Amino acid sequence: MKKHLQIDPSQKFNASLLLFTTTAVQIGVGIHGFQSVIYKEAKQDAWISIIISFIAAHLVVFVMFKTLEMYGSDDIFGIQINVFGKYLGNLMNLVLISYCLLAFFVVIRTYTEVINVWVFPDLSTSFITITVLLIVIYTFSGGLRVIIGICFFSYVLPLWILAILLFPLEYANYNHVLPVFGSDLISILKGAYSMSFTIVGFEVLNVLYPFVKEQNKAKKYVHLGLLSTLAIYLFVMLISLSFFSGEQLEKYIWATLTMFSIIRLPFIERIELFTICFWLIIILPNLCLYAWSAHRGFIRMIKVSEKKFIYIFSIIIFIGTLFVESRSQIKTINDFFGRLSFVLVFIYPFILNAIANIKRLFSKLKKKKVENREVESENAE
Repeated sequence: MKKHLQIDPSQKFNASLLLFTTTAVQIGVGIHGFQSVIYKEAKQDAWISIIISFIAAHLVVFVMFKTLEMYGSDDIFGIQINVFGKYLGNLMNLVLISYCLLAFFVVIRTYTEVINVWVFPDLSTSFITITVLLIVIYTFSGGLRVIIGICFFSYVLPLWILAILLFPLEYANYNHVLPVFGSDLISILKGAYSMSFTIVGFEVLNVLYPFVKEQNKAKKYVHLGLLSTLAIYLFVMLISLSFFSGEQLEKYIWATLTMFSIIRLPFIERIELFTICFWLIIILPNLCLYAWSAHRGFIRMIKVSEKKFIYIFSIIIFIGTLFVESRSQIKTINDFFGRLSFVLVFIYPFILNAIANIKRLFSKLKKKKVENREVESENAE
């Protein structure tokens, strides 16, 4: 297969950092309130739905690597052009670029909503959006290695938040988790499907792969990253199931933040306010990696510098936020993104891998046929 990308060694990063990158890009605004969405489907077996969703994620990553390894140092945008041809390939690239833009929009708009509701109800949404965008522009301008570094810190620095979540266990009722397998299989699978909005992000691997130094080790660290994310979501879900009754869990939009609100520490009275503001460090890798991925796809069609791209990208995002104000609008976009991400992240990699394998098989058969003709011609002479 042809290698379309020539990556400068100075731009590459160690494969071990994929562990932190995978977890960092999966932990975002979704963890604030994913419990109610899954509980509505799977009830007390919601934790089983989480496990199933991550098993699916491991399978998807396995297939992703099979496709990436087939094309050596190329990324998803180059692979699509190779598989589908110039025009259809660029159309598919445009779909993925739009997906990255929508993912960025969903994360930043959901976070600004949380800021408005919990911390600064009288502060303009536009002001919060511009502030976050300026931080993203500053980080993005540092390049990929800076973004990967932010992923590491967004993994390490917030670990104290998990310890804080142990406080609500003082009021836990473990009977809320029982009976195990009380829901039918269809409901549990529906709960797993509902997790698609929350756990996506690992698909940026399709763009990051050419920038990894030890590509033979990348698979191991990505799977470890998925296991790390699973442990975090499972931990939060089990605590939520133990702390809330079923009726409460269905009612609260942001169950995780509600648990923080009951915690009182001697040095911080309202820990949830501090946590929400601190959460910017956690969502920053989400925003930067989606913007960076969109840029990698965009330069396949139009050559534009990173600086110019991120300014144009940010302006589009800001204009979009002006038209989405109410909770119902945000929920509608989040639901649409959840369905879209399920198709592009959990289904499309299997289709792409199948088509790539079929094309490779036909290429081999065609090559073999040409070689046979040459041999026949030599024998005839």
